Amino acid sequence: MTEPQNGAMTEPQNGAAADRHNGAAAGPLLEVAHLSVSFRHGRRTFQALDEVSLDVRPGETVGVVGESGAGKSTLGRAILGLVPVTSGTIQFRGQDITRAGHRARVAVAARLQVVFQDPNSSLNPARTIGSSLAEPLLGQRTPRGEVAGRVAAMLTRVGLPPSAADRYPREFSGGQRQRIAIARALIVSPDLVVCDEALSGLDLSVQAQIINLLLELRASLGLAYLFIGHDLAVIRHLASRVVVLRRGRVVERGTAEQVCEQPADAYTRALMDAAPVPDPREERARLSARVALAAARPGGTP
Repeated sequence: MTEPQNGAMTEPQNGAAADRHNGAAAGPLLEVAHLSVSFRHGRRTFQALDEVSLDVRPGETVGVVGESGAGKSTLGRAILGLVPVTSGTIQFRGQDITRAGHRARVAVAARLQVVFQDPNSSLNPARTIGSSLAEPLLGQRTPRGEVAGRVAAMLTRVGLPPSAADRYPREFSGGQRQRIAIARALIVSPDLVVCDEALSGLDLSVQAQIINLLLELRASLGLAYLFIGHDLAVIRHLASRVVVLRRGRVVERGTAEQVCEQPADAYTRALMDAAPVPDPREERARLSARVALAAARPGGTP
């Protein structure tokens, strides 16, 4: 099976105009306030997040960007209940889920889903794609007679044929498996999807295809995304607002246009300069910026 050939990247719309269902006028769907997460290693404590605050409104995409170790994936995992919170609060649809138990998290999962960097983390290699997509539906007690039709419809929506339901993950390319992971997240009709480095590991042409898919799904389904990544240039194509993390702290926030075109913080400017470009001369200049960014890290290593 070949990857769909629609690699041209859709030009992003500006600010809140890119988001659906009047997200800018509605109350927050997700609200994170003064969130801190720390981990103990023997006698030492590592502060992964320090007083991080952000919100995501219905139909909106908010990007969280930073280099490796900035705390962005820890933020996503805290929102999903996968790591314990030290202090602060997380509210989803007006409900405090900061320390929600298993039963409450199961209920929230119908509205809050995730797409990880590695699609294999949500796909069982021993099960067909149809079985993997059916599992969350059956968990919600969807009538069995409706399951196959919903699986086929969702596969079609993400650009794959319904016959893909009868095949196994190993039979698909990396880009196709990410489409399947997106289908699995969306099949329960969530309000918000956390995309944690969902484009990393894909080549540029496939990245463009997945970006176009995410944009189309947002427009047609009214989805909100919390898009976590390290490439500001990519996030700009998806997000109306951007939060920049460094060493667990917010160093800059604003509209995607403001942050990308007129970054106020030197770290944000370094992230912009670190993005690879096709022009060899400009790429050499940006290589110098990447070296400077690496030198600014603790220990001075990439």
